[in-house]
Amino acid sequence: MSRLHRAPTEAVIEVRGLCNRFGRQSVHENLDLDLYKGEILAVVGGSGSGKSVLLRSIVGLRQPSEGEVKVFGKNLPSLSEHERSLVERRFGVLFQKGALFSSLTVTENVALPLIEHAGLSRDDAEHLAAVKMALAGLPLSAADKYPASLSGGMIKRAALARALALDPDILFLDEPTAGLDPIGAAAFDQLILTLRDSLGLSVFLVTHDLDTLYTITDRVAVLAQKKVLVADAIDVVSETDDAWIHEYFHGPRGRAAQTAAQQLNEV
Repeated sequence: MSRLHRAPTEAVIEVRGLCNRFGRQSVHENLDLDLYKGEILAVVGGSGSGKSVLLRSIVGLRQPSEGEVKVFGKNLPSLSEHERSLVERRFGVLFQKGALFSSLTVTENVALPLIEHAGLSRDDAEHLAAVKMALAGLPLSAADKYPASLSGGMIKRAALARALALDPDILFLDEPTAGLDPIGAAAFDQLILTLRDSLGLSVFLVTHDLDTLYTITDRVAVLAQKKVLVADAIDVVSETDDAWIHEYFHGPRGRAAQTAAQQLNEV
């Protein structure tokens, strides 16, 4: 199922020995994981396995208890504030519920990072925001709407447009298809695949969506036992000898997603 047509050689993210603890509770212990340039990597795991905590640790929203997170070969915690800001500008992040500013229109939400981080004027930022909105598949009619008046799918696309605003090299997606109907989720999956191919993005994806896993991912990493249990192509991962993996991939929903992906590939 892997869509990478070359052996992955360049790791844009390297996580080594990561530990995340909340008081006496440990979520991650000695976790290792790589994201390779140009791939779509999905992270899955049971509730409480720390998928979103891992994402937040990588993008700098949480300081790990121990371990190292290198992005583009640089250890983020060791960088100066200015150096770290330059690296983080190469990230685009789509949070689970969009995290749009409710008092701003869609255009204003997308333009904000261009004004704050790229130093563009409001007019230039809003002109470029329109381009990003088009990339995310938003209709022109959405430009002047506020988040409260948008559907779930439109919120996801608006948040994606904002994540693309600064032309990132790495796109982080936290449950991007959660709450979408099957048609909307499938369309969003294809959009991510198209953007990866056309913009050369590397994609770090946290998801529960089995259809997403079978349709667009190059590798799947399973979080279990406080570490990455396996990270490989989905056909390898699904056959790993682990009770959670077996139940997840070989239950009714897993079998249905695999069948649907096979039928899609045959078209």
